[in-house]
Amino acid sequence: MFKIRQSKYRHVYCDAPKPALCHTGIRVATATGEQQYIKASTKYWSVAMFGGGGPLVVGRHDRPGRFEDGASPILKGQHSGTILDTDWSPFDDSMLATASEDSTIKIWSIPDDWEPTDEHGMGKKGDDFSDSLTELNEHRKKVTLIRFHPTASNIMLSTSADHTVKTWDIEAGSAISSLDTSNLSQDIIWDARGDNYATSNKDKSLRIVDGRNGTEAMKVDQAHDGSKSTKIQWLGTDGGITGKLLTTGASKQSMREMKVWDLKNLSEPLHTEPVDTASGALVPFYDRGTGVIYLCGKGDGQIRLYEYDDAKAPHLFKLNDGFRSTSPGKGYCMVAKRGLDIMDCETVRLLKITNTDGIHPLKFIVPRKSEAFQDDIYPPAPAPTPAHTCAEWVGGSSKMPITMPLDPKSMAAAGVGGGANGKKTKLVTVPMLTKEAAKMKAHIESLEKKLKSSNISFEQYKFD
Repeated sequence: MFKIRQSKYRHVYCDAPKPALCHTGIRVATATGEQQYIKASTKYWSVAMFGGGGPLVVGRHDRPGRFEDGASPILKGQHSGTILDTDWSPFDDSMLATASEDSTIKIWSIPDDWEPTDEHGMGKKGDDFSDSLTELNEHRKKVTLIRFHPTASNIMLSTSADHTVKTWDIEAGSAISSLDTSNLSQDIIWDARGDNYATSNKDKSLRIVDGRNGTEAMKVDQAHDGSKSTKIQWLGTDGGITGKLLTTGASKQSMREMKVWDLKNLSEPLHTEPVDTASGALVPFYDRGTGVIYLCGKGDGQIRLYEYDDAKAPHLFKLNDGFRSTSPGKGYCMVAKRGLDIMDCETVRLLKITNTDGIHPLKFIVPRKSEAFQDDIYPPAPAPTPAHTCAEWVGGSSKMPITMPLDPKSMAAAGVGGGANGKKTKLVTVPMLTKEAAKMKAHIESLEKKLKSSNISFEQYKFD
């Protein structure tokens, strides 16, 4: 007897956003690769622009409208090549990292008064921003992907065309560990604790790597038989780790597919889910709190929804037809849970960037009649607070993300919500201290020179 699978998210829906709620007027960079083309914090989003010197548009979620090219302020002047990927700190909504063709990674702090468009949706004139905080520069070729650490402050993961994956201490400005992949990486992603990361490669392999020392723990020689890019998500509900992975790729017949892997036995997948024969790479997003997978595709207008069940085979269950649009997506990203419209029962927001129609905020909503807070569809979500420092993590500390309740009263009491999520971090790095020390030394030498010229006796300062 056929039974309909029961799920709180079976009727989740997404309406096409009205034009007034979209972000338009952006000349998207023409560089192609494995990146998502758009990233977001709970306050800002970032997209690489077409043009020399690595220009970047940083917009605000609460300021939809038309970006005025040449008038609205942008980030520029630090990179000598096109920006290929960006990422936002999970603990500071103003801290942005950019990776470029010039082989460097730069860290930025967006000013509090940043406003490329006004409250009426019109482009607002302003000065461009070109003051990055620090630079990471140990890669030898273009940096293609970057990821902030999910639980520790000031740690970053990156991969480059020099066929390495590096873990960085941002404050020290140096790499903690490095892995030689001998091929171009197609995806990198931390697990929930940030102890290990997974990386997929152009040679079709899948590796599980210790983030602290860069040693390979496990490997699948051929995750998918086809030539399409392989993307990865760590699986697990309620914030826990189940030891299972989701990969997307293609079969020998170019059928796009998803596979669920058990880390206890990587000899074969637990389940293979065929999707379709479209040409673009599949990009999965996993909502760890609800167990729902949002399956996007580069060049697709459709977003498919699946629910993951760790205890019941085949583990992947299709929820509904998802979201359909005639406008193909160039890239997608997911906004953190604490940035959603909780009282409208919005469970996930994806930002979809197109080549010509700008950025579309896609709000996935669970229909409910009650206007009260729906605690059954909002389990505690990651808070904008690191669970440990970089030094503690390097020393072996292993913690799950600190979580917070999502009901409006608790969020207001914690000072989180309304686009003011994540305290601004004052980053102090070794290169910054070295530069400041050099300025102080030059100033002291200048003062001593003036004292000598005035025949005033003094005890000369000895520098180490």
